[in-house]
Amino acid sequence: MIRIQDLNKISDYEWEIPKSYRQDMRVAVRLFVTRRLLEAALQDLSIEQAINAATLPGVVEPVVVMPDMHQGYGFPIGGVAATRYPNGVISPGAIGYDINCGVRLLASTIPLEAAEERLDDLANALNHYCPSGVGSEGSIHLTTAELDAVCRQGARWALKKGMASEEDLRRTEENGCLEGADPAKVSQRAKQRGMAQLGTLGAGNHFIEVDVVDQIFDGEAAAAMGLQEGMLALMIHCGSRGFGHQICTDYVQDLQSAVRRYGIQLPDRELVCAPLDSPEGQNYLAAMRSAANYAFCNRQILAYHARRAFEEVFAGSGLRWQLHQVYDIAHNMGKVETHEVNGRKLKVCVHRKGATRAFGPGHPELPDAYKPIGQPVLVPGSMGTASWVLIGTEDSMARSWGSTCHGAGRVLSRNKAKKDFRGERLRNELEQSGIHVRAGSMSGLAEEAPMAYKDVDEVVETVSGAGIARKVARLRPVIVIKG
Repeated sequence: MIRIQDLNKISDYEWEIPKSYRQDMRVAVRLFVTRRLLEAALQDLSIEQAINAATLPGVVEPVVVMPDMHQGYGFPIGGVAATRYPNGVISPGAIGYDINCGVRLLASTIPLEAAEERLDDLANALNHYCPSGVGSEGSIHLTTAELDAVCRQGARWALKKGMASEEDLRRTEENGCLEGADPAKVSQRAKQRGMAQLGTLGAGNHFIEVDVVDQIFDGEAAAAMGLQEGMLALMIHCGSRGFGHQICTDYVQDLQSAVRRYGIQLPDRELVCAPLDSPEGQNYLAAMRSAANYAFCNRQILAYHARRAFEEVFAGSGLRWQLHQVYDIAHNMGKVETHEVNGRKLKVCVHRKGATRAFGPGHPELPDAYKPIGQPVLVPGSMGTASWVLIGTEDSMARSWGSTCHGAGRVLSRNKAKKDFRGERLRNELEQSGIHVRAGSMSGLAEEAPMAYKDVDEVVETVSGAGIARKVARLRPVIVIKG
């Protein structure tokens, strides 16, 4: 097992594991952590998993790990790995089971003090319109043809159904639709799971929150996003539901034979992979993009229902209740991107698993409103704690594959959290602190206890101190909807 003395300290926020640490490493591993967070990370296998990823065929230096890292399937949550395109590999485990799990933020001009008497009604309305919980189903039941259309069109499918605006799509990563999706590469089992789950939140760490903008750190960036101190905002955190999970499950199995066929040596079979230019790699990419588009559409429909809830509660109040979209960004995704490596443009497949894309100012893929400031980065905290809005920087492009953190990061497993905490007590504590809570189950609430996570403020301070993101605003929750 690796020890602190095996790492090179670059700064108070950055450490490196040289590729000489282990004979099979092809590249170094860069960790954006404080010493305290590093010591915590050494308690699980997350750093060992990052080292294993540094052995993948075609991997490009460095493999990057964020301060919210924790152990995942094959590759740490909070990890970023880039492989050469098209002759490197793609690994489902380095993207994750919840493909395109991500976050959407909408802003309002409703002052908290004017809304406080209506927050309980708003919590009930959001809980009614946005189904949550394990296996939850919504009001949309898709035919196979409709599901295939969602896979190809992403959030644009919701636009055609009157549940989105062009401005919503402009302020969504990839305009809410990845090209190259092919539902023919998705199993019937995955399709069956996806037909009734569109427009649902799910369970686990997924949530809908109403927040108040608590503090502004960058006035120019906040103004560009429409964020104002003291005003309400709405955050949605969810992904591709059982549809994406089944796709990952299918391809983790399918690619086992590809590893043998192409003679790939792996230190951990959970890092199962295939060459990007192989039929197996191309099939997974097409299926993964289908799940990603499903997730973009899912968050768009949830945003539509959240707007219905706001209208129901605030229409006739004299308040301008409309919610405008700030941004929608994924943090479990594999994307083919062009990055500068040693002064040359290089096309790579960037695996981000529990890591957020964080493109800097001027990037051509950003909407016009954000080109001057950089891409919004949405970092939810643990339940009942602060969330953050950051922006990408030139340093994130140069040092972390245009990526930064995605949240607080677990320190306790779900089972341990359920043993240590009681959902009823936790709900009462949150309610006493002024947070309106709606939860599908008390055990699910216990899994997401704030004490089961790292301090999101420390995580944000680390990426900010390292220069791979910049603070814009801090949000404080007033309503939490959990599955």
